[in-house]
Amino acid sequence: MVLQYKKKSVSRWKDYPGKDKVKGDVHDYDFRLLSEDKKKVLVDKGSYDKVMKRFRQIEFFKHRG
Repeated sequence: MVLQYKKKSVSRWKDYPGKDKVKGDVHDYDFRLLSEDKKKVLVDKGSYDKVMKRFRQIEFFKHRG
């Protein structure tokens, strides 16, 4: 899965480098989650907390025995 982010006033998405490398607060950005090949949107535009919650749910079910 690929996490992408963009400033709320900008239209271009970028791959997320990590929380400590983003300038400013994560609340100033929109996030989305894509499949590994970047062809399918798994989680549409939302807050960091909302997208990461869904990311953890997907990872849990993917690795569940």
